[in-house]
Amino acid sequence: MITVGVEEEYLLVDPATGLPVPRVEELRTAAGLEPIVDTAEVQAELLQAQIEVATPVCHDLHEVGGHLLRMRHALGSAAERIGCRIAMSAAAPLRGALPVPVTPSPRYLQMQTHAPQLVDEQLINGMHVHVGVPDREAGVAVLNRIRVWLPTLLAMSANSPLWDGGDTGFASWRTIVFSRWPVSGPPPCFADLTDYENRIKALSSSGTIVDPGQLYWQARLSERYPTVEVRCPDVQLRADEAVLFAGVIRALVATAIHETSSGTPLPVCPPELLQAANWHAARYGLDGPLVDPEGALRSPGDLMRTLLHHLAPALDESGDTREVGSLVQRLLQEGTGADRQRRARAAGGVPALIDLITLHGAAT
Repeated sequence: MITVGVEEEYLLVDPATGLPVPRVEELRTAAGLEPIVDTAEVQAELLQAQIEVATPVCHDLHEVGGHLLRMRHALGSAAERIGCRIAMSAAAPLRGALPVPVTPSPRYLQMQTHAPQLVDEQLINGMHVHVGVPDREAGVAVLNRIRVWLPTLLAMSANSPLWDGGDTGFASWRTIVFSRWPVSGPPPCFADLTDYENRIKALSSSGTIVDPGQLYWQARLSERYPTVEVRCPDVQLRADEAVLFAGVIRALVATAIHETSSGTPLPVCPPELLQAANWHAARYGLDGPLVDPEGALRSPGDLMRTLLHHLAPALDESGDTREVGSLVQRLLQEGTGADRQRRARAAGGVPALIDLITLHGAAT
């Protein structure tokens, strides 16, 4: 069974106002008192109003869901004790007049010096799915095959429509904020592992990026683990929605490995079309036609059926067909997190929005 792991980033907010609060160290200390969470699973992020959790290596989706629920509950309880909440929104719906302080690590302080305005506005939260691959050469082959599906994953995961108290008009504003960094968006197609590594060396030696961690491609090889890391999804309101993306992304990787070994032709998508499809996905989410991997406009339902058909052998092999299929169907019925954030704010204003992205997200 191909292994999978998930990292999630959360926002710390005031329960009354919804404004970000820089209390990450207090929260990490409080979380350390929880018997069901290991402090190594909880890390500070770029800004002091953010926190990141990481599951252990998992072999099935039930493990993924169990670990995410465990950590969400532990952090949610710890946050309540120190007077804040954790929010599962991929962009801060509300921001205060003053910037949130940067976490004082040498790397983060260097980033602030390099691009202060971008760092100030980095109140965005994603989820990263790590899927095990046999080696880095195989990982590059996987990247070349899954890149055409990244806009679809982005559209399905969109959960950041609000910013500075207003509606951005985008389903995933996080994607737009991230796109302002030098290396971002869908990765290019690589000739092989040597080509991948040479491009990274060129970016580093140019001084364009501070370190390889600033390769903000939506999919890349992990520098720490023997995995492909898919980074395009927004953090999800519900833990089982994160499980959906873990299942879909693992199946994409498994399918890519099989296609490589069987000599299936590489999918071709011009970089300008892939970039445009990515922007379109960030703009609309599932609220309208999507650009499929071949560049055609398709309804969300049609494209989801195509995706599930593409993944069917891998999902069957892992035993995930029923769970992933039912979660995709619910997504099409209820809409994305962006749709639900907009509905909550329209129905009950800021209080309803805060309840949705905190209590609702932390408890399911």
